[in-house]
Amino acid sequence: MSDAGPPALEISSLYAGYGRYDVVRDVNLTVGRGEAVALLGPNGAGKSTVLRAIMGMLRHRRGSIRVDGVDLIGLPTHQIGRGHAALVPEGRRLFLDLSIEDNLILGALHLRRDKVRVDQLLASVYELFPQLEAYRLRPASALSGGQQQMVAIGRMMMSDPDIMLLDEPSLGLAPLAIDAVVEALLALRARGSALLVVEQRVDLAIRLCERVYVVTGGEIVVEETSSSLDVAGTDLIKAYLG
Repeated sequence: MSDAGPPALEISSLYAGYGRYDVVRDVNLTVGRGEAVALLGPNGAGKSTVLRAIMGMLRHRRGSIRVDGVDLIGLPTHQIGRGHAALVPEGRRLFLDLSIEDNLILGALHLRRDKVRVDQLLASVYELFPQLEAYRLRPASALSGGQQQMVAIGRMMMSDPDIMLLDEPSLGLAPLAIDAVVEALLALRARGSALLVVEQRVDLAIRLCERVYVVTGGEIVVEETSSSLDVAGTDLIKAYLG
């Protein structure tokens, strides 16, 4: 993690939710530049709500969300997606009738006038996922679940965001596909990308991330370094995750 400049993401005293109900309360969380951080917790704890709040997809009651020093509170989602933050949602949500490359380029719509930059980003995606380049004209519907997740990660990369958000990247994937996704995310981290990962698999979170936060009942109850935990996160599971 680099200490130069503001953190990639800094959430302070955040209250956010739906309608009149606060799903998350007094959330404080940081992700440094080039750092991968996991957000763990049981179903319904508020993990995905934090990601949606960052993307401006639900109402913020109080607090601040800063990405590279820019406060995102009040910005519309489409503006946040223009290089501030990008999300790989649970279930990937690709355009299945479009080709792999068309799906990828959709992530760079705000850069469409800068063809050189779009080509650079596309080359970066293909460097990380060579098989996508080989199949780039195939429709996304023809891909395996693991390959579709690669496209979703690539689409996120194409927006060139300051912070990358991933919601359950291992969900529904075969073990070999999970390994491929984790290795790709480790490579992104090595490139200097900042990642905030919501994940049910504690062992994967520890493998991928430098720090983990645990959220239960909409509140963060613990922060730990991955190096302080056993590889399976057994104590963490027993104490907080059941």
